[in-house]
Amino acid sequence: MTHSTPTILLSNDLQGIREYAATRTKNSMTVLFCMEGAIDVEVNHRMVRVAANDLYVRLPALDVDFGVYSHSSDFRFHQLTIHESLFDQLMVHHFRSEPRWWEKQDFIKQNPVIHLTESGVRLCHAYFEILAIHMSEQQTDYRLQIEQSICIAASMEVLNYLDGALYMSPNAHKAVNQSDYIFHEFMRLMQLNPYEREVQWHAAKLGITPKYLSEASKARSGKSASEWIAFVTVAELKKHLRHSSLPVNEIAKKMRFPNASFFCQYTKKHTGLTPNQIRKQKHV
Repeated sequence: MTHSTPTILLSNDLQGIREYAATRTKNSMTVLFCMEGAIDVEVNHRMVRVAANDLYVRLPALDVDFGVYSHSSDFRFHQLTIHESLFDQLMVHHFRSEPRWWEKQDFIKQNPVIHLTESGVRLCHAYFEILAIHMSEQQTDYRLQIEQSICIAASMEVLNYLDGALYMSPNAHKAVNQSDYIFHEFMRLMQLNPYEREVQWHAAKLGITPKYLSEASKARSGKSASEWIAFVTVAELKKHLRHSSLPVNEIAKKMRFPNASFFCQYTKKHTGLTPNQIRKQKHV
């Protein structure tokens, strides 16, 4: 059985795994919940076993290849794939409340299999069941919004688990190096000042050069400072366009763009779409 929308794929048959393994897309979050049996998958050239009551998690934008796999005859599972555009909505909200989420990306890249507690198993069954019910009904704008909200809630369950896993990790209480500290403070600055778009502004606040900030950011996260600023800016402008009725010129003013024309140019450059095209995409 497979259900899908423009941003969500829910499956409990092997075709869903085959599609995912074939595309190996970097633009999605995938969660595979093993209910019975086991599956062995190659993740970045190492074999990983996902057994009963385990969760396999892959976050977007991580350089993680999902390769060959084999499974037991009694293997039963649910798989949820969330497109990057929907995951971005979650990260914007989570980023505002806790700027450590990049650590969770690092952790899940090295530890993609989560063994669930009894309550975690019950929650997984509940999330997948209610999502399957909604996705089997006739699709409306309300249904799409509800389904996306369920996916965001399920994703936050995973991130909540990672809070505890990080705290218990052997590396949790080690002293951070200079790059870690700079990157953490850069994340905090963007959290508090999402409309500041100049690398030089952030570097001055941190008392370092723009080059050093970008090098530290690249070393710690794989993205330069300017790439992170663009990521946050795009997420903010999409939020305003999709979830408010403010005119474009008012959004541009709110986000401290010089004018609506510059705002439109920035949006087109970084998304490939005009503000009006983004505004029409209520479902992503």
